[in-house]
Amino acid sequence: MAFEEKMCEEKMCEENDILVTWEKKPEGSRDKNMGQKVYKTMKGAGAANIAVGVIVLVVGIVAGILLIVTGGKLISDKSKILF
Repeated sequence: MAFEEKMCEEKMCEENDILVTWEKKPEGSRDKNMGQKVYKTMKGAGAANIAVGVIVLVVGIVAGILLIVTGGKLISDKSKILF
């Protein structure tokens, strides 16, 4: 029963925008914290996108070079290949 009462008190506190200590929250504090969280999330996503982009670019370049080298070897040794 105490848990349900506590939940009701917490809901009432959120609805009235009052902290558990019954002090009034400063104006805009929720918006400022939300904005900071959004920017931190965007920063992490941007860093991850750049890291993945660099990795894909490097892998693509290496794969292209390997394909060109092996293709060149095949062309140069085509007279030696017997089926």
